[in-house]
Amino acid sequence: MARKILVSGLALAPLAAILRWVADAGDVTVFCVSALALVPLAWLIGEATEQAAEHTGPGIGGFLNASFGNAPELIIVLFAVADGLPDVVRGSITGSIVSNLLLVFGLALVATGEEDLDRRSLRTHLGLVMSGALLFLIPSVAGWHGNPDRHALAVVSIPVAGGLLLFYLWQTSLNLRRHRRRHRASGSHPSARSWSLPNALFTLGVATGLTAMVSEILVHSLEGFATSAGLSRFFVSAVIVAIVGNASEHGGAIVVARRGKIRLASEIAISSAAQVALFVAPMAALLSFIVRPPLPLAFRPVELATIAAAAVIVGLVVKDKKGTRREGALLLIAYAAIVIAYGFSGNR
Repeated sequence: MARKILVSGLALAPLAAILRWVADAGDVTVFCVSALALVPLAWLIGEATEQAAEHTGPGIGGFLNASFGNAPELIIVLFAVADGLPDVVRGSITGSIVSNLLLVFGLALVATGEEDLDRRSLRTHLGLVMSGALLFLIPSVAGWHGNPDRHALAVVSIPVAGGLLLFYLWQTSLNLRRHRRRHRASGSHPSARSWSLPNALFTLGVATGLTAMVSEILVHSLEGFATSAGLSRFFVSAVIVAIVGNASEHGGAIVVARRGKIRLASEIAISSAAQVALFVAPMAALLSFIVRPPLPLAFRPVELATIAAAAVIVGLVVKDKKGTRREGALLLIAYAAIVIAYGFSGNR
């Protein structure tokens, strides 16, 4: 029954497009329909990721999900940059990292129960997140005084972004090689009912394209929705946009976790957080010089503090190579506390 509802829900993507470009509906209606449209698309990406992981193993499967899922996130960010919403961009990046680490990983643990985790891989991703938070301090500290969006800070962000990208590509290549060797040594083979790898990748590509379209519609209705709902733009971007913009990773991780595949679910959640910090954010900063205006990676103290806190908390959870429902519940409580802090922090 749930599967039929999700399949039917795929029709919400073209409906969102009609409301935005044909019917010229209000921002609240467009925002809500767009957010709902991302849910079945997230389920589809989760299904395709699970099928791809049958061929590649959980480590590479999680990387595929994060990569396809974060493509819409980068698109959302670039549209927000072009619309002159730098605080929305930074809020979305912050919220994406924190929600993947605490909300998604927490829900995956609650759905699965006590299971073994790949501590080495997860700690590598968490180390990447911490590295990103530390390097973000370079333009951020200067942005705490004066205009945080001044051109000089955007220029300072260039070497930071370049360094993060190179570090991410190097670490990811090493991690993927390790996962490939491990999968080959395991001797596991896809089941007879699994999709072929090309079909899984094609489905991922189509679902990602639709998600990107819906995400663009979502961004253009964000300000109107925030005003009507009486919420700060930062809260909407760091909580609502971050969740729906990463719906593919969120939904994909929870779908596979409910099927007992916690290693794949944890790789999706935590590798996605690392990819946002060390790939999406730097790419947004560099590409902003093309789409204009240039985007400084100047985050507020509350943003950097919550990113670092989330990474440390998850690091403590994976320390013993085990994940439990109780630990998952604690991660969800930590996320709720951060959401409350975002609510009180207001706009910059």
